Amino acid sequence: MNKQEQDIRKKSPVQIRNKKASFEYYFVDTYTAGMVLTGTEIKSIRAGKASLVDAYCAIEKGEMWVKGMNISPYFYGSFTNHQAKGDRKLLLKKREINHLATESKDPGFTIVPTLIFIDEHGRAKMDIALARGKKEYDKRQTLKEKEDRREMDRAIKHY
Repeated sequence: MNKQEQDIRKKSPVQIRNKKASFEYYFVDTYTAGMVLTGTEIKSIRAGKASLVDAYCAIEKGEMWVKGMNISPYFYGSFTNHQAKGDRKLLLKKREINHLATESKDPGFTIVPTLIFIDEHGRAKMDIALARGKKEYDKRQTLKEKEDRREMDRAIKHY
């Protein structure tokens, strides 16, 4: 990810993160995918009413889908409102899908969504990662590092 892509993510008014994924997995490779959404879905995302908890990605018939993602129904939506939990198609290049398909077949690897953001053109994008599961001792190490960083920040603030 280059500097310009990082700036776009930081400037985005909406940043919906999957915090659990970074605790459960090591990210091997990351991709940015477009999302196929209806009108009420994009309005709910712009309002920050989405969740990536328990969401995962799957490849079916050469297409990438995100499953288990929750987008709350739009408050002002009428009978045209969308379903909260549904499969949404992700837009990636065929080469990227093929690469993810071959890599995710290895034991211990999966594809997880990590972030939803709005780009400079107003389109919803999703960062997905090819991830390898952490062992229990790796999770404890992550918690220990996080606690150490907190302690250092507290010590710096007292001076």
